[in-house]
Amino acid sequence: MSVEIARHWRLKAQRYQLVGEVCPKCDAKIFPPRDVCPYCSDNESQPHFQFSGHGEVFSYSTVHNAPEGYEEQTPYTVALVKLEEGPLITAQLTDVNNDEVSIGMPVEMVTRKLRTQGDDGLIIYGYKFRPQLAAAA
Repeated sequence: MSVEIARHWRLKAQRYQLVGEVCPKCDAKIFPPRDVCPYCSDNESQPHFQFSGHGEVFSYSTVHNAPEGYEEQTPYTVALVKLEEGPLITAQLTDVNNDEVSIGMPVEMVTRKLRTQGDDGLIIYGYKFRPQLAAAA
């Protein structure tokens, strides 16, 4: 169990704040962080990059037969979200009815419970996306 706790601690910036990297050679925005830029193959140290958390639904699917640990959430929608800065990421949608999801729908990142793991009840949190709220006037 302690290995899982350590792993989640290491990934907290990625999971809670959408922190990725920017390639110093080609300026590509990368998420999740990688050792080598997937666009230009540069392997220099890449500085952290804070994504805005805003994007749009690029594609989606509703899950009815969930993998172990997610059964209580079914049915739920998983989407490919195209972030404003460019990368496509996979995330569960929340705060929306599955039949209201559409391609091009503006979404924003929120932190939510993903699942409970193990007999000790380790609660795993991470990013999900919800329909973008209207800006306050």
